[in-house]
Amino acid sequence: MTRPTLDTTAETETSPRWSLRLPGGRELALGGRPLVLGIVNVTPDSFSDGGLWLDPERAVGHALALAGEGADLLDLGAESTRPAGAAYGAGAEPVSADEEWRRLGPVLDRLRPATRLPISVDTRTGEVARRALAAGADLVNDVSALADPALAEAVAEAGCPVVLMHSRGTTATMREHARYDDVAEEVRAELAAALARAEAAGIDRQQTVLDPGIGFAKVGRQNLELLARLPELAELGRPLLVGASRKSFLGELTGRPPAERLAGSLAAALWAAARGAAILRVHDVRDTVGALAVWAGLEVAGIASPSAAGLNGAGAGSAAAAGAGAAGAMR
Repeated sequence: MTRPTLDTTAETETSPRWSLRLPGGRELALGGRPLVLGIVNVTPDSFSDGGLWLDPERAVGHALALAGEGADLLDLGAESTRPAGAAYGAGAEPVSADEEWRRLGPVLDRLRPATRLPISVDTRTGEVARRALAAGADLVNDVSALADPALAEAVAEAGCPVVLMHSRGTTATMREHARYDDVAEEVRAELAAALARAEAAGIDRQQTVLDPGIGFAKVGRQNLELLARLPELAELGRPLLVGASRKSFLGELTGRPPAERLAGSLAAALWAAARGAAILRVHDVRDTVGALAVWAGLEVAGIASPSAAGLNGAGAGSAAAAGAGAAGAMR
């Protein structure tokens, strides 16, 4: 599938706000149309698609299918971090670094030569991160925000980008830690601490991406409030990755199981896009790409029309971001 393009004469800012350095002298530009990060779970127990892509050949086929649907990046994960709670029962059990690599290594070895898309490895283990980067991964997506000092060391040595996600506790206990006086303010403060931790470990701040951790140590309305207040997190000055796809708060709102949460996932993705998300981590790439194309067209038409004077500042700003596009975001 060729990604939909938008030809617009509306005046937009075309320069990306951020540029992440990837291995091999490439760059990943962020700040126009949100990039779509396609999820490939090489696990038996992920909340939505556990077991579907555990076979390496099937996982690679799925990853290439997501690329064909318009994904800008691919995210490989070989350890489930499914939280405990009413929706999914007991939290996912941790796996050893050896088992994580046993699942991940064969997929990465086959996928790397088959695509030029940037490949993110979703791991919280330094040993796995180091091996994945040596095998051709481009960036690390760490749901623990550098809880393992060895992961921070591996990222610093490689000079690659890293996603720092907010969470509290473990998969078994994080629900107990979902207590906030002000969820957005506290998540912001803890992400700021994660940035400081990264810099202290020798990681370039300009190589960091922040993730508010939707569904991780947040319950119900806390997720909605965090999404509503994304601009406050953006004030930290780093691009935001938002992963709301198929998560349990969408099920609470719609009454649907994970495989039937497409409508809710798209609504959350567009909401996040309108509030400055630079990357959307999703299961349903084709539909997300299509929804973003329509949303961008509507936004740009709104700026260009005579009635655009009625738009408020936030609407005009999101329209400019939408119209900027991201064709050639990776150079």
